[in-house]
Amino acid sequence: MDNLLTNKMRGAFARWLGGAPAIMAHAPGRIEVLGNHTDYNEGFVLSAAIDCGTVMAVRPIDGKECRLMALDISEEARFSAAAPDQAQTPSWANYVRGVYANMLARGGRPRAFAAAFLGTIPLGAGLSSSAALEMSAALALARLLEMKIDPLEMAKIGQAAEHDYAGVKCGLLDQISSLFGREGMLVRSDFRTLEVRHEPLGAGAVFLIANTAVKHRLVESAYNERREKCEEAARYFASVLPHPVRALRDVSWDEWREWAPRMDPCAARRAAHIVGENTRVIAGSAMLERGDLEGFGRLMFESHESSRTQFENSCPELDTLVAAARTLPGVYGARLSGGGFGGSVVALVSAAAADAAAARLRAAYEQVYGHPCDTRPVRPSAGAALLG
Repeated sequence: MDNLLTNKMRGAFARWLGGAPAIMAHAPGRIEVLGNHTDYNEGFVLSAAIDCGTVMAVRPIDGKECRLMALDISEEARFSAAAPDQAQTPSWANYVRGVYANMLARGGRPRAFAAAFLGTIPLGAGLSSSAALEMSAALALARLLEMKIDPLEMAKIGQAAEHDYAGVKCGLLDQISSLFGREGMLVRSDFRTLEVRHEPLGAGAVFLIANTAVKHRLVESAYNERREKCEEAARYFASVLPHPVRALRDVSWDEWREWAPRMDPCAARRAAHIVGENTRVIAGSAMLERGDLEGFGRLMFESHESSRTQFENSCPELDTLVAAARTLPGVYGARLSGGGFGGSVVALVSAAAADAAAARLRAAYEQVYGHPCDTRPVRPSAGAALLG
């Protein structure tokens, strides 16, 4: 937790509202390390909460209207405390509106409040600033409304905000990663059972984020199309396989190879990515347990190639960085992180080689695109929490 960010929030909140917040909460961003788009296919993911995030500060106020301030951009939104409807603008407010609305739907009593947030997660980097905003808001508002909500239910509240208010049919990966992070550990999530466990990264390695700052158009519609194709593929496999298929998690690689030639080609490619990713997460967990970072890194490179060719959610900027990472000493593996179509590459690197690798990645990107990308090391960190 960044004490500088907390102190900055206290000062900014006081300047905005003329007093101190009653409640503060912090939620981290996340990196997705293996298991791309597997969460909504009831599969497996390895992720990590990271050492940058969002602080939410809240105070009850009189009246029937809630006030919400994005301190980074000095923009304020207002909405009814009793009926927090979806808004067209500003769109960022829908993440908090959606969280609050879902708390009311679960029995929370309407209460007017003023809330403000600050963050250190680069926007558009694929590090899930939206989930960090949702989870920091959920923790703070649950305290304000005197509601006891367990972490998995809180994750579902954030997911519902994405679905119903932001219009993105996401899985639970981002919210669970933010809530269940642990220092030095990766979060392994089973999105059928919602079981969460932790795998050690090891002290000699860090993750390096290379942010392209690219967010291609129509990302939300492309995400939703990928999900629809996965569901189409699952329905096909359910119709031809001799065992129950509820989601692509139930399909083996051998079954995919047998039946793919008879499927819609696009649905077959999307399914290949998901089935392969689940296989890689299971193999990668075993590698982490025995400290095989080189083997784990190879799986990351394989994952990116599958994203590029099968799921088609990469882009030239991401591919440039992964190709450069393959050539660098001390880099075990690299792949896109998150939904894709832009955002960031996550690379697993030796801690001793991190600075040199970062410089080489910036230079490789600048050679192609005329300007360097932003790079930063991140470490697996603790999950979301209320602040004292």
